[in-house]
Amino acid sequence: MRTLTRFTAALLLAASALAHPAAAAGLRVVTTTEDLASLTREIGGDKVTVTALAKGYQDPHFVDPKPSFILAVNQADLLIVVGRELEIGWLPPLINSARNAKIQPGGNGYLDASLTVKILELPSGQITRAMGDVHPQGNPHYWLDPGNGRRMALAIKEKLSQLDAANKATYEARYADFDKRLAAAEKKWDAQMAPYKGTQIVTYHRSWPNFMERFGLDVMGYVEPKPGIPPSPSHTIELIAEMKAKGVKLIVVEPYFDLKTPQSITNQLGGKVLVLAPSVGGVKEATDYIQLFEYNVNLIASSLKQLTGK
Repeated sequence: MRTLTRFTAALLLAASALAHPAAAAGLRVVTTTEDLASLTREIGGDKVTVTALAKGYQDPHFVDPKPSFILAVNQADLLIVVGRELEIGWLPPLINSARNAKIQPGGNGYLDASLTVKILELPSGQITRAMGDVHPQGNPHYWLDPGNGRRMALAIKEKLSQLDAANKATYEARYADFDKRLAAAEKKWDAQMAPYKGTQIVTYHRSWPNFMERFGLDVMGYVEPKPGIPPSPSHTIELIAEMKAKGVKLIVVEPYFDLKTPQSITNQLGGKVLVLAPSVGGVKEATDYIQLFEYNVNLIASSLKQLTGK
């Protein structure tokens, strides 16, 4: 109810400006996350103007609407979304209120970036609320695999070329350059992570399956007893016992979660809590998509070296 009230207020504040859209050079692109914005800037360069709605340090499942969101979506030529219901709690009313036919789902100015990527944790069977916050369309944090980033960039390149055929050659060239730089970075990251393949760790939330699979780490448990459910004392005790039995000492946490329980667990095990950036802009060093992985890989490799001696 509070979210709806805030959104109504935002809509009223923005309504008078909707009838007078501002002029902008090139394609106007709105993305739901900073990761999508970074990839769009990589491909579009100065041919696009990009606005990201969620900040990299925010939990993208829960984003408060702002008047500027309505204005941006109303004026957009293209809306790019993570999809897989990541934004289901806040994006649909925003799209409806923006009164822009081009960017409605299924429209020519709407791109679901998840349609060409590798999706993990696709549930089977009946899904109930007792299972926690389970995504019926699979885990939506797929951008945390650089291979998926390449697939996302390709989809963005194709959509920009479709909407702006006059600059297709520019988009092709910029994609090729991004692909080359990403491939070189992947070789470096793979070398850094090679000594730790198969190492077991714990994460707070199920944000990291794509990242951990890509770099060969094994997530053996979660601080949350179920997705989206805060840690309980009984679950925490069980997790400590399992980590102790398996010699696991590293817990990866997103910046928007409370560190109290993870820190308590690692204090008992002589381990470490590692706050990684889940998105571009999650920390100041993660300035673009490649730097996001540069930061995370450097941090997790140095932490595992410290804990394992490898």
